[in-house]
Amino acid sequence: MPETSAKITGATVRADFNAINAVLHYARAAHFLGLWESERRLIERFLPDKSARLLDAGCGAGRVAVGLWHQGYRNLTAFDFAAEMVDQARNLVAEQGLTDITFLQADATQLNACHLLDDKLFDGVLFLFNGLMQIPGRENRRAALRELHRVCRPGAPFLFTTHDREDPLEKKAWAEEAARWARGEQNPRLVEFGDRYFAHEHGLTFMHLPDKQEVLEDLTVTGWRFAHTALRDELAAERLAVREFSDNCRFWIARKS
Repeated sequence: MPETSAKITGATVRADFNAINAVLHYARAAHFLGLWESERRLIERFLPDKSARLLDAGCGAGRVAVGLWHQGYRNLTAFDFAAEMVDQARNLVAEQGLTDITFLQADATQLNACHLLDDKLFDGVLFLFNGLMQIPGRENRRAALRELHRVCRPGAPFLFTTHDREDPLEKKAWAEEAARWARGEQNPRLVEFGDRYFAHEHGLTFMHLPDKQEVLEDLTVTGWRFAHTALRDELAAERLAVREFSDNCRFWIARKS
């Protein structure tokens, strides 16, 4: 991890996602992993209309958007703020000869800067694989929620995931982390309690882990109405490749009020 005490920002996260190891990791997932079974089940339940105009936020190298196309969805727009990820996604659809997917480079907190997203409202939005929680700073995450709300039609469903800070297996670790924050001994790069920034074989990853109350508050103040939540393991028994790619996570579904 870089030797610095500078706070993590969106620029930090963008640089981490543009790094070659991260790009290769997400590109492999887009090529070979596809939709998770838990994702597929929730999409079928809350987004059953295959003609719906869908927005895939934080699309990475295209795993979800391409997976949606193979499920029969033909009106797809996807964006990511990391240029290298968007290039990988465009390459993937070109290789597969897919149509009806538009990939854009855009920042979820400033969608008004991407005028291609303003021509008409979306019927649903997805922000999967914890993408929302890789935005540093609660106010910035709320800005993203407001922007996604703005570009959706009334009643549109919003599917996203988080890691769960209230996981009983994490209780001791978070108690220790709370004690570090109380003493002022936390990682100085972190923005707020619940943040993690860690190194692994695919590079550096920032992640905010909320509790349920935080998510519910953020949805309410940004105009979303909570509809449903469930842990991934409650929704489906995922295949080994998915479990190796990602730990268990919590799915959330909200609707535009």
